[in-house]
Amino acid sequence: MTYKTRKRLSLFVLVVGLPLYVAASMWVLSLFERPSFFVELLVYLALGVLWAFPLKAVFRGVGKPDPDAPAEERR
Repeated sequence: MTYKTRKRLSLFVLVVGLPLYVAASMWVLSLFERPSFFVELLVYLALGVLWAFPLKAVFRGVGKPDPDAPAEERR
């Protein structure tokens, strides 16, 4: 995957995908009886970290300059 594609995909995931993931996880958890505060907190913390693992390859190196660009454009 090219740097430009990863950059666009990571922006799409953060702007569109993450809010949809949050809404979907809240909706699924609302289908069950509300657990105690600490159990609910642990579930939300786990879901908050869990989304990043499959997308690690997309976000890797996005904040760095384009490695394929000529040297004068990297600055």
